[in-house]
Amino acid sequence: MSDQRSGLVSFKIRPSLLSVLKAGYSLPLFTRDLCAGLTVGVVALPLAMAFAIASGAPPERGLFTAIVAGALISLLGGSRFQIGGPTGAFVVIVAGVIARHGYEGLVVATIMAGFFLMLMGFFKLGKVLQFIPYPVTTGFTAGIGLYIFSSQIKDLLGLQIGAQPPEFIGKLESCWSGIGTMQHGAVIAGGVTILAMVLIRRFCPRVPAHIVGIVSSMLVVWLGGLEVETIGSRFGGIPATLPSFSMPHDFLALAATMLPDALAIALLAGIESLLSAVVADGMTGERHEPSTELVAQGIANVASGLFGGIPATGAIARTATNIRAGAVSPVAGIIHAITLALFMICLAPLASLIPLASLAGVLCIVAWDMSETHKFARLLRAPRSDVFVLMTTFLLTVLVDLTVAVQVGVVLAALLFMRRMSEVGNLRLGGAGDQQAEDLSNDSRAACADSAFCPSSVMIYEIEGPFFFGVAERFLGVLHSLREPPKVIVIRMDNVPTIDATAIHALETFIAHASRMHIQLVVCGLQERVTFVLTKLGTLNRFGDGNVLKDLKSAMLRADNLALSSM
Repeated sequence: MSDQRSGLVSFKIRPSLLSVLKAGYSLPLFTRDLCAGLTVGVVALPLAMAFAIASGAPPERGLFTAIVAGALISLLGGSRFQIGGPTGAFVVIVAGVIARHGYEGLVVATIMAGFFLMLMGFFKLGKVLQFIPYPVTTGFTAGIGLYIFSSQIKDLLGLQIGAQPPEFIGKLESCWSGIGTMQHGAVIAGGVTILAMVLIRRFCPRVPAHIVGIVSSMLVVWLGGLEVETIGSRFGGIPATLPSFSMPHDFLALAATMLPDALAIALLAGIESLLSAVVADGMTGERHEPSTELVAQGIANVASGLFGGIPATGAIARTATNIRAGAVSPVAGIIHAITLALFMICLAPLASLIPLASLAGVLCIVAWDMSETHKFARLLRAPRSDVFVLMTTFLLTVLVDLTVAVQVGVVLAALLFMRRMSEVGNLRLGGAGDQQAEDLSNDSRAACADSAFCPSSVMIYEIEGPFFFGVAERFLGVLHSLREPPKVIVIRMDNVPTIDATAIHALETFIAHASRMHIQLVVCGLQERVTFVLTKLGTLNRFGDGNVLKDLKSAMLRADNLALSSM
């Protein structure tokens, strides 16, 4: 009993910050973290507001998320360099939740997702999340990129069309119907932002392109006296106060309704945070602790919901910026959160002057980066089954809902995995003639040659690889394929490391069919684990006394004796 419980009981949260402090943390290291934290804080500033606005929430919700969740992810996380906060991956699902259930519903879903993430960490499911198939992640990431772009057309062109529907097609239709209301000031502001970002990334990649793009846009608007909609004119500015605690009033009433969205948020947050941590490991040579990271992400999302934020996860671009800026520990991530908090307290009025078209331009670049068109186009040349999963996930993300897309994509990938695994298991039948004997392995052909009855009376049926539900149907088909049933079939299982309940049922069905056809069965080469399972379920008793042998040689001797006795 203690062995079964030891995996969960022995689990401990091992924040990377503690490891850094135990190893010795000096002033020079703090100086490097300070510079990196300030840099990534400046980069995160416009992105936090932009992702909140794109999700249908006020800009301060994004800042609250980056401050609260960002600090907790760095404080408690299992990666030394992870930067947490709102990301583009959540735009689709958050916008949908707010449209259907309001911000109160999003808070409930975010808190529930946090608890799910903590459970994933406690039960060490971090490695399982890393097995989400590449076509699924590529499909929904590209779909998110296209959705983000469609949601920014209105602000990028300054269209006067009021509230837009949350659906992709509805957004395009509303933009097309209001194209005549386009404002030239907004087009210029957004165009300057995009152009400045492209040039900075091309010629000065170390400079924060988002900040340069927004500052350039603000200068052009100010110098040109352009009339554009700003954060202040739409949202009334950003409050110069830190986030405060607020518990949702209808938590229990909304919990059941928000369950699917909460699961989708948790799954997406887990995938992206671990992916970001893996990227950080590749850039630094360090290793993150996935279970600790998931628990930290869960705590951060619960806190984000309780302090007026939106869902948070590890941000790949900001984490990479943190590393390039010289970060050496999670202290840089904490400084990044403090930088954003100081901005809200001291410079909130300045943020109200940012043109919405400029933030839309930033998000258009983010959408392009997320879409990864080169990877998407390359996957279109993959096997047709992978292309099917890719396109299904992509289209569902864009046209239906990200929650549905992730669920369907994972289910499709699982079904394809089952099919491919069923093809991995090798089933070979030989003994009735030379051509069939050639299908056997070398030692089986040698054993067949030594048998006096193998050519017509004895057959060898070899099973290789895991014997599970994916192989069971092929296994049962062997009796139907026999033109002239032999007197004895030797089932060789030397290379079967494991067996599941479906395969055991197939084996018992095979025994029953063989008995009706008056075919004797002998099994050999069972590994210890398989023997234990078959003995426990009583399956080995169905072969009869003396018909379960250790090796092929003794099994062939037993088969010869059975063939002789039946003549």
